[in-house]
Amino acid sequence: MSWWIFNHPVVEFQPRTLQTALVFTRHQQPAIEAALADTPATMLVGPRQTGKTTLVRAIAAARGGEATYRSLDDQGVLDAAIEDPIGFVAGLKGLAVIDEIQKAPRLLPAIKVAIDNDRRPGRFLLTGSANVLALPRVSESLAGRMEVATLWPLSQGELLGRRESFIDKVLRGERPAGKGGVDLVPRLLQGGYPEAATRRDPGRRRAFFEAYLTTITSRDVRDVAAIEDPGALHRLLQLCAARTGATVNHAELSRTLGLPVSTLKRYLALLETLFLVHQLPAWSSNRGKRLARTPKLHLVDTGLAAALLGVEAPALARERTLLGPLLESFVAAELRKQLGWSEARPNLMHFRTHAGAEVDLLLEDGRGRVVGIEVKVTSTVSSSDFKGLRALAETAGKSFVRGVLLYLGDQSLPFGPTLTACPVDALWE
Repeated sequence: MSWWIFNHPVVEFQPRTLQTALVFTRHQQPAIEAALADTPATMLVGPRQTGKTTLVRAIAAARGGEATYRSLDDQGVLDAAIEDPIGFVAGLKGLAVIDEIQKAPRLLPAIKVAIDNDRRPGRFLLTGSANVLALPRVSESLAGRMEVATLWPLSQGELLGRRESFIDKVLRGERPAGKGGVDLVPRLLQGGYPEAATRRDPGRRRAFFEAYLTTITSRDVRDVAAIEDPGALHRLLQLCAARTGATVNHAELSRTLGLPVSTLKRYLALLETLFLVHQLPAWSSNRGKRLARTPKLHLVDTGLAAALLGVEAPALARERTLLGPLLESFVAAELRKQLGWSEARPNLMHFRTHAGAEVDLLLEDGRGRVVGIEVKVTSTVSSSDFKGLRALAETAGKSFVRGVLLYLGDQSLPFGPTLTACPVDALWE
């Protein structure tokens, strides 16, 4: 049996093997505590099974004083919340922690009323395994009353016990460096879900992902949308895994699945709402043209993607056509996680020109600084590998501060004043 132990400011996790205890510090914790200090409501959203409940209960316990915890996974609690949302909220004392708020979105208007009557900070701490604010039936966004944070699966730094600062360093123009010599295949396969990451046996890890997907597609979907064909949603997720890192082609996906384009778009939006996939918008120096450009699609976790594809270590190590897209999604996922504690808080995008030059990932912060990040499944690099980054530098002009090529080698090499090749582990070293 596995269980969670709370110990501020570190959240400790004991896996199924009692001989080993792993300690994970969640880097989002300081941001959540800061929000509770000056904002009436804080919501922590993210995929199911990433440790949201563990984190909010640890934060509540560490604050001391009176607190109330309610989980809407409990049917009796859920029934009470749905039947009388105003009374339910009125009965909460101290810091009110409400888990899985997407199950009873009518609580949000009741919370709004409670906050308007008493705007003390730190009154509500909510979690959701769906992006509640994207749900059509949620009428109140609690704008100005609530701060929202996202808890993704564990980052490499969280797994290793270190806080990554790659994003802020490259946006300052610093040249990143990695040590290399890291076997990336096990990292891609284990992913970042705490339960999966602590299962060393591939079969047991696969069993976790199978159960996880069954729970999502058979139960959690019903909390947020009416789906005519849950099987089609699962097939779409498998197709997304096979096309992770590719630009979105609605017409091609529609033909492959035999779904109307309108239904396909709705199902894709649902997968995003459930934090299973994320789309990266295309960057353009002309902000007005960005919305018209084609986004890229990524699975949020490479362990989940590999499970959907039925890929295991030998095939992934042998076939570069499998490894390349998963590695790009791995880097995209690590950057998205680091956005949660980055001081610069940039946007994550991709870059592609009509002439075919492209850069896998792009960071742009509020000051307009641009960093390009290219991912190559190769142990050596040459000047020609920087073609896309040079095109981005030319397009961005003075806004371009750094171009980084992440590869499988073990040397960090300069290719000019603003271009660098470095091992993938530069992301967390």
